[in-house]
Order: sequence, then structure tokens, then C-alpha cells
Amino acid sequence: MRTNEEKFRTVIDKNTFYFYNKKFEHEYEGYINSLKETLLVLENDIRINGIKKEVFVNLLKNKANGLVSILALTGISNETLKRITTLIRVVDDKELNELVNKKHWLCEEEEDIREWTDNKIHNMVKNNKEFREGIVNLFFEGATIPILSKTIPLFEIKKLSISKLGFKLPEMIDTLIRYKEKGSYSGKKDRNPEIVIEELLKEVGIGYEKGDLNKLILNAYDQKRTMDFIIPNKESPIFIVECSFLATTSSGQGDKSKTEISIGQLLSEHYPTTKFIGFVDGIGWYVRQGDLMRMVGAYDDVFTFHEDELNRFRDIVIERINND
Repeated sequence: MRTNEEKFRTVIDKNTFYFYNKKFEHEYEGYINSLKETLLVLENDIRINGIKKEVFVNLLKNKANGLVSILALTGISNETLKRITTLIRVVDDKELNELVNKKHWLCEEEEDIREWTDNKIHNMVKNNKEFREGIVNLFFEGATIPILSKTIPLFEIKKLSISKLGFKLPEMIDTLIRYKEKGSYSGKKDRNPEIVIEELLKEVGIGYEKGDLNKLILNAYDQKRTMDFIIPNKESPIFIVECSFLATTSSGQGDKSKTEISIGQLLSEHYPTTKFIGFVDGIGWYVRQGDLMRMVGAYDDVFTFHEDELNRFRDIVIERINND
């Protein structure tokens, strides 16, 4: 048996720092080179023929990596494309429907909305003419559609612009910057929907605390959880508010709903006069409606971050605080 010191020295002295599979790296470099060559051919085509929709329609139809190449050019990720595709499927907006030829590829209303996979979208692009043309229209004109400009963050909607398709240096620099800053942008505290609730409560002068509830620490320590908002304070909570905004789907959503149901039961037992409120929003919940139904059952009331719902939340909190 080797000593801990010997095992420790093995990790230090024989550390590879980065795992490097030469065969995989070589194969993937071929894939990257294929994307580069596809974009170079596209750039030449645009330089000769101009930025025309048919150029991009033909690219999507005839090139295996056509869609991936356009996503690379515009800086749109696969995940963002999936979110936008889901949004198109679930929203009934005349201008948007016409832009993407929706009636020609989504003929029947879907009862159980499930997010399409990357393969599903790629197959639709290859095999469905109307869907393919609709995707090109989206890249050309998506930023002009009011429902999209109101729903999709500005950081992302600026990628749906004809200016991104012309290989112009300023736009390509913009794409590089947005790609570089995507992670930082996503992680910014100000993008957290909880900030909206904080600002609302400060605006109306209602206090709140975060953290653990005293009675749960004493009576259900293993089951408790840190609360997002305790209004107005931990000593005399009138509202407990939990936020769950999901922009993506996750296998953990079922577990999340079970946890919230358990917390709701604990609050009913130890804080029977306190209202348990949930802010449940985002397309991730929209497309997992079975989990959503279980989730909303945990709360006394549920709100979204829609302006109407924020106003309703404000009115309810002010009324209850003033009457207590």
C-alpha cells in the first residue's frame, strides 16, 4: 500500500493539467475547419450576389453544417435557438406566425409542449421547406417583430439582425464580444429576477429578510431551506416568497416541485398564518407542465414577473401588511 505522501506526489508530479485525446482533437479540428470553409464559401457568395434570403435557404438545405455555420456567424447558441423555437411554437402572434410560416409546419396545436432537441430542429431545417424559410426569415427580420423584441433580452435579440449576416467587420467584432461576454452576462446579479422583487419591496417601503426561519431551525433542521424573501422579518413572517425562474428545462424540475411541496407543509405546520408565495416563471416551466402543476400546488398563491402579476403582488402585500 502506497503512503498518502506517495499518492499525493503522483498527482503533483504526473499531472497532465489538461486531458488531451489526440484522436478526438484531430477529428474535431476537422469539424471546425469544415465550418470555417462553409463560412468562407458563404462570404464569397454574399460578396458576389448580395445578402439574399435564397443564399441562406440554399445553405441550410445543401450544407450539413449550414445551420451551425449561421449560428456561428450570428453568435446565437444552440440553447438560444431552442428557446426561440419553443417561444414561436407556444405564442400565437399574427406577425410572428407569418414571418416563420408557422401554419405550414405546425398544423396542430400541441397539447403537451416539449422542447425540441437539436436534432429535431436540424431535421426540420433539412426536410421542411417552410420551416427552413421561416428560420431564414427569423435571422433576417426577427428583431423587427414586437413580440420577440419585448420577450427576448436585448443582448440576444440584437443577434437576430440582417446586419449580422453580411460579414462586416464591426458586426463580427460585436459577435465576438457578445460570445466572449456571454458567461459574464448570464452570471450578473442584476439579471436575477429576484432583483425585481427587491426593488418592488423597497419602492413601497416594505422590509424583508432572507435566510432560515427560526421555528424550522428548531423543529425541522434537516428539512428546512434558505428562504428567498421573508416579509417583513423572521420573527413575524407574513409572507414567505420563493422564486423559480427557469429559462431551460431540467430533469431536476420534478425534484424542485417535491421540495417546495415539503416546505409548504412545514410552513403550514409551524407558521399557519403565513402565506407561502411562489414566483414561478420562464419557458422552462412552460414546457414541463406536469412538473409545473405539482409546483404550483405547493404555494398559497403564484405570480410571474409579468407587469400585471407584479402589480397584483404589490397590492396584496401592501393590503396584508397594512391590515396586520
